[in-house]
Amino acid sequence: MSDSAGGGESEGVTAEADGEPPQQALPPLCQSEQQEQKTSEDGLPPSAKRSRISEEEELHEVHDGTTESTCVQMSSTPSAQRPNEQQQPESRDQTEEELTVSEDVAECHQNGGGGPDPAEGEETKQEVDQDDDGAAESPAAGQHLDLDFTQNPSMLTGSWTEYSSFPENYLKGCKWAPDGSCILTNSADNILRVYNLPPEIYSYSWDSIPEMSPVLRMAEGDTVYDYCWFPKMTSLEPDTCFLASSSRDNPVHVWDAFCGKVRASFRPYNHLDELTAAHSLCFSPDGEQLYCGFEKMVRVFCTERPGRDCEERPTVVKKRGQNGIISCFAFSPCQSVYACGSYSRCAGLYSCQDGTLLALLPTRHNGGLTHLLFSPDGNYLFTGGRKDPEILCWDLRDTGKVLFSLKRNVTTNQRIYFDLDQSGTYLLSGDTEGVVSVWDTHTARPDGTEELLQPQIRFKAHWDCTNGISLHPFMPILATSSGQRQFPWPADSEGDSASDTEGGGGVELQQEIRQDNALTLWWAGPVSQAAEENQDQNTAAAEASSVPLV
Repeated sequence: MSDSAGGGESEGVTAEADGEPPQQALPPLCQSEQQEQKTSEDGLPPSAKRSRISEEEELHEVHDGTTESTCVQMSSTPSAQRPNEQQQPESRDQTEEELTVSEDVAECHQNGGGGPDPAEGEETKQEVDQDDDGAAESPAAGQHLDLDFTQNPSMLTGSWTEYSSFPENYLKGCKWAPDGSCILTNSADNILRVYNLPPEIYSYSWDSIPEMSPVLRMAEGDTVYDYCWFPKMTSLEPDTCFLASSSRDNPVHVWDAFCGKVRASFRPYNHLDELTAAHSLCFSPDGEQLYCGFEKMVRVFCTERPGRDCEERPTVVKKRGQNGIISCFAFSPCQSVYACGSYSRCAGLYSCQDGTLLALLPTRHNGGLTHLLFSPDGNYLFTGGRKDPEILCWDLRDTGKVLFSLKRNVTTNQRIYFDLDQSGTYLLSGDTEGVVSVWDTHTARPDGTEELLQPQIRFKAHWDCTNGISLHPFMPILATSSGQRQFPWPADSEGDSASDTEGGGGVELQQEIRQDNALTLWWAGPVSQAAEENQDQNTAAAEASSVPLV
């Protein structure tokens, strides 16, 4: 996609002050992957951090000393782009011309420019693979670590100071990038933030992980309705590093995930030829199309052709179909089928080819649907709604049949996300009390009898509503986001001004205690085994260091 398309709409990007020196660059993803490939065989270290809510004082602790990097660095840039960092041994023989090109690319990133040419990134990737003696191209290949929920996850790090400057700046979810290099958040200040995966996680210095600070901020003009990553995003190909967002009274924006500028805009118009905002967004699995949800309508844009041209797929034909605003999408991983959820409390299954309605699921939810999720085998669909305590599991082989339900505490209209691991075993969801529940879906009865499935574990992640939850694509790392709109209760008073003043102060104090707006990363892997292996490795390293060099 062209970087020049929609470039005039990038005023919302928050940049650092001019003249401020760049901070130390984060390690590139390819180097981190190499380090991870070398260390993952020896086990991963345990987390010595405690949850931020383990003590009440830590909730209001102000963390300072973190400075935002002026250079937009997705921990994903190929190593050849940064000549000042540690390179492979053969990089010492670079010619002066190659060094000049690398410095120009690095300067482009520091100035907020686009990434390098995709061909250069591909060549770098091949060189790294050769240097690693046949190492896997994907960081997930051959080193996927299973989740372990026999005990509560351990807190790694998070970001909370970032959301304390704006009053009631609660988060509205978090989503890992498809390649796992970074995570995207949305908050009440209408700013999309990108955080790099801390490089300390790849090493054995987990106790020294500082508070996370965003490397990129993208400001929308109004309330953000929805946002999503490009599904084929990989950091080795900068052209694929982008995301889409929709906000009130604005077109759909496509943001460059390297420099934070608007790459392009998709402009949906209604029957009165007026610009209208999409309530939900989702790329097709191949990334060639962008699906946008409206009232009784789905509009499909071609990703490579920004503008207003789109295919309209009404969800109601001859007064039959799915009513209401299309609030969420999900694509089947095995079939050419997608599901739409609406605020009319129902879900529908549609054909990807022409949008034909295949099935309309019965109305079983108490509130409008806010999130949909297919199982990895495509046989089941999980649905959740607002102000609805149940997550329902539908058997798509027997349309309309609910296999089991999952109970959670949802007493707000806010979108409460849930996520499913890649094996389809564990389903995780937060609730309005800040508790994260983990269900083992394989423990449900095979006869298909509808039942209430009990969670395997439940742990307190935040003091406030845990609205966002996202599992890392290939590492046992869980990301959660918290916060919600607060409605303070009026003070009890007899009508005199003194009582009103005292009551108002009490309400403000109570509201301040209840607020917990933060992004948090948790380690959900096997801790005990990693601790033993880490201790053995440290002992071996100490013995090796005591041997004199010949």
